[in-house]
Formats: sequence, C-alpha cells, structure tokens
Amino acid sequence: MGKKHLSLMKTILGGVLICAALPPALYWGWDQAYAASTQTVLQSGTEMAQKLTAAMNNRRENITFVYEGKTANLKSLVQKAIDQAMGSDPYLYYIIDSYAFSYQGGSRSANITVQMEYRETLQQTALVNKQVKTILQQIITPGMNNHQKVKVIHDWVVLHLQYDATYRKYTAYEGLETGSAVCQGYSLLTYKLLLGAGIPNKIVEGTARPAGGPAQSHAWNLVQLDGRWYHLDTTWDDPTPSPEGGISTLYYLRTDAQMRHDHSWTKSYPAASVGYAQTLSELVSRGGQNVSVYKDLQQKLDYRLYEEGQVVTSASELNTLVKEAVASGKQSLLFRYRGTERLLKIDLQGLYGLGLENLSYNTTPFDNTGDLKVYVTWK
Repeated sequence: MGKKHLSLMKTILGGVLICAALPPALYWGWDQAYAASTQTVLQSGTEMAQKLTAAMNNRRENITFVYEGKTANLKSLVQKAIDQAMGSDPYLYYIIDSYAFSYQGGSRSANITVQMEYRETLQQTALVNKQVKTILQQIITPGMNNHQKVKVIHDWVVLHLQYDATYRKYTAYEGLETGSAVCQGYSLLTYKLLLGAGIPNKIVEGTARPAGGPAQSHAWNLVQLDGRWYHLDTTWDDPTPSPEGGISTLYYLRTDAQMRHDHSWTKSYPAASVGYAQTLSELVSRGGQNVSVYKDLQQKLDYRLYEEGQVVTSASELNTLVKEAVASGKQSLLFRYRGTERLLKIDLQGLYGLGLENLSYNTTPFDNTGDLKVYVTWK
C-alpha cells in the first residue's frame, strides 16, 4: 500500500471584491438646471458622499440626484463621492457587487444616476446582525477580557464555517445560512463578531499563496488588542488536515513579518509589529488577576514551541513524542522541527514502523528561526 505525504492547505480562489465604475454616459450642449421639485439638489462632493452613504446603507439600487455647480470635473467628483461612501463601512464595501454611474447636463448642473448591485440585501444584513448578537451571547461569558473574546470568536468561525469550493458564497449571510463561504465571507463574519464584541478590526485585502501554488486573491482580518495590531486569518485557520476539534492557530494574531511568508497586501494598514507570544509573555510577567487567563492562552496557542527544549532534532525524538501522543489516545501532533523538509520526510517515514496509517502533515516556517512548525495526523 503506497504511503502518501502531503502538505495541505485550503485553496483560496476569488473572495475579494474589487469594484470599478463603468464609463459614464455624457450628454452635453445646453446650460440649464435639471432639478425637478421631487429631486434632491446637491452642491458639493461631501453632500454627494452623504447622500450615497445613506442610500447604500438602505441598499438602494438606483440613486438619482441633481448636482448644481461647476461640472468640468464631475466624473472624478462623483467617483470620489462613491469611494467615500463605500469606504464609510468595511462591511458595506465588501457586499457591493458592482456599480455604475451616468450624468447628463450642462456646465452648471447635471442629473446624476448611480446604479448599485449588492451581494447581500438589507433584510439579509439585518439577519446577520441578529444572529451575530445571539452568537456573542452564547460564546462570551461575563468577565471575559478582549484577549479571550478574540479567541472564542476565532474558534466559533473556524468550527462553524467550511470553505466554499464552488466559489459562489461571498457574504456573512451565506456563511451563516449554509455553513460555507469563501474567504470574504469568513472575514466579513469575523469582522461583524469582533465589532459586536467591542473589538476594533479591519478587513485586509490582498493575496495568499498556498503551498506549491500561485498567489490568489484573499481577504482576512486585522485586529487591535491593547493598542497593538495583529493579523487574523480564520479562513486559513480552517485547513486540511484539521487539528483535533477542527481549529488551527497557525494564522492567529500574527505580525506583518509572520504573515508575509505566504500573504501579501498593497493597501496601507496599521503595522502589526509585535508578536502575540511576546505580548502574552509580557502580560504574564506583570502579574495580576488575569495571569491564569494569559497562561491558558499560551497553552492553547502552543507557545511552548518557543521554548528551546521543545525543538525536535531527530527521528528518535519524534518517535518518542508520537508514542506518547498515541498512548494518550491522540491522532495528531504539533511540534517544532529543526531540519530541512527533506530530512523531515525521512523522519516521518519512520513513524510507519509504529503501526500508524494514513499519515499526513503540513508545515509552516516557525517565525524567522529557520525551524519548521509541523502538524502531523494519523489513524
């Protein structure tokens, strides 16, 4: 029977919406105002942005108004107003499917029409908000601090969503209703849950590169805790093979340097420069009533791997660890390995001598140490 060793990671395709306006239709040649008694008359880009924001928040598909003022740069003025309206809320930005605008008029006024298409209706967003509130009531208990809240929210999303291999489900609503979504749905639901728990966060738009594959469009979150920012990728923490319980923390509260190994982005976001392992170590050293909380997080996040004594350097050490795991009824092991991928494969082959079957594994660099973080499963 052939034995197959694979480094598996969830494939990311699509999931990031990039909106672009269609060229507007222009009809010039007469100087007269087109304002009708029932139409809104606006006189600045700021007023346009406010009008559009309110309309988008109510999921209006056709938005019309009259602009009074110089129209020489009207195209760029309307585009800027649309960008400001969409940028007013990250959730709104990523549920807009497409838009186009047109205008007609003269040198001092014009009728403007903006057409919007949404991935999520107003009623669907209302259901998301209702379910988010219910979920938070179930998973957040009195006395939890923000560090604990982020962990339970991360775990809930990873456990309750599956990646949509059809690449059709982009929203938090679809994720909640069907149990699956692409990365955009993961990040939108994570955004809503964190925001509902009072935790500032952003949605990061960029690309990610699965092991052995090309870079593909991707989205994840950037979370603020005690003034520091960290990357949080709930999509890539739902990999194959999954750790026991279906939760990985390979992409849990990571720095820019840690994420750039296989993620990239070009937009400007707050810097994530301090490792979360360092943050927890500092919080433990300060003492206080929450020390046990931070120690528990260190254990759950496997930050023992930062201890030099935990590094696996040989096949015999690996065999010993696996034997202990098997004796305790486990079918997986996470460890830090000092060596090349080639040597790791040789050492993993030796595990078949223990009578294990269906061995599979994945690896990621362990920060900037040159070591590997290895997760192996068996039956």
